[in-house]
Amino acid sequence: MIREFVDREHEIKILEEEWEKSGGRLIILYGRRRIGKTRLIGEFTKDKPGVLYFAEDTSPSLQMRQLQAACATFLNDSLLASLDISSWEQLFTYIARHPPADRGYLVIDEFTYLARNDTTILSALQKSWDTDLAGSSWCILLCGSMPGLMSDLALSSTSPLYGRRTRDMLLEALRFSDARKFLSVPPVEALRIYLTIGGVPEYLLKAGDYRSFSDFITREFFDRYGYFYREPYFILSQEFRELKIYQSILQAVAYGHTSPGPIAQFCGLDSRHLYPYLESMTRLGIIERELPLLVNTKKGVYRIKDRLFDFWYNFVIPNRQSIELNVVPTPNADFEPYFGRQFEVFIRQEVIPKLFPGYRIGRWWYGEEEIDIIGYDDRSAAILFGECKWGVLTRNESRKILASLKKKSSQVRHARYTEERFLLVARTIEGKEELREEGYEILDLDDLIQV
Repeated sequence: MIREFVDREHEIKILEEEWEKSGGRLIILYGRRRIGKTRLIGEFTKDKPGVLYFAEDTSPSLQMRQLQAACATFLNDSLLASLDISSWEQLFTYIARHPPADRGYLVIDEFTYLARNDTTILSALQKSWDTDLAGSSWCILLCGSMPGLMSDLALSSTSPLYGRRTRDMLLEALRFSDARKFLSVPPVEALRIYLTIGGVPEYLLKAGDYRSFSDFITREFFDRYGYFYREPYFILSQEFRELKIYQSILQAVAYGHTSPGPIAQFCGLDSRHLYPYLESMTRLGIIERELPLLVNTKKGVYRIKDRLFDFWYNFVIPNRQSIELNVVPTPNADFEPYFGRQFEVFIRQEVIPKLFPGYRIGRWWYGEEEIDIIGYDDRSAAILFGECKWGVLTRNESRKILASLKKKSSQVRHARYTEERFLLVARTIEGKEELREEGYEILDLDDLIQV
């Protein structure tokens, strides 16, 4: 199992640039749980002087004393250690007026615990920043694991800290090229695991204990003591109060209800009351709204964006009773349609942008017709049409799919794009070199792992 630091070179570079700049720095780092924020902080602060404080969900007075003691130790300040500090304003005012001689960091991990238990910390930090901290040698990094709450506390226009940050960073999941470094399985098995849990480092570490996709999901999803058996529920409970409504919405989308009317009907809600819930989950990256490219419409569809949530609501929720009774349903589960959908998204989001830089990429549908991949580049007047199949294709199957794709492409309004390119992607494509010689763009799994 890989435990060394993987990827995040860009994030480390940004943090180092902030460290090297003059004056005080106020960095907001946030992202979902288990995404690797603490590990990133550890890599950034390695061999640097400062205070690394891990907040807990305890009383403000206790947290204040602990942070006071940590700052006093770092500053070697016996006066600070002895002071009777009873407010965040007193603490921040003191450390602002007595900064380290050279650049030093003050990292508060799980900052949301502090701010949720005592909101005065926000105005206290804002006041100290405006008076002394902004011109000091402190590099302050506030880190939080509840993206919605962290955004409201530190980034929204109603927050006392609004406009004070020098950098904000939303830490996102790893891409497949880095995620597969955690897994000791063949490429197709690694891709199955990735399409099931995404690129969350801690999840990948757990998956790295297994030698097959089947063993992994049987033990960790379809066992009531499995690591992922309750994980999505736990994430939702950290962010939202009305869990039943959010659960119902996600079940509705997983069952194929993708527009607001059917979702609301499934949940027993007035569709007018649905939008705040959809917006909250969209902001957290759990779901997303998708519009077809090159179609004049504002009617989009909703899909579960987070891979763990998508797999969980499609396969774990419907089988909860069997799992509780230790009747494991995985041998009879048909995962192929799920992988087909996720494979399309993977190709659109991670493969096509690398191969066709500058293209706007998405999906096209109109009436009953649909094209899996469509991309266009205004500068070159080029347009790309693509089909994506999670399977093994023969020569004849490939030619039929490409012929159908050409026929469907004629229904797309694309007169301004004069250069047409046609793409076929699958796990295995028989005779792919032949098709390439005929001018088609052809990709199979062997090609994908090189991208």
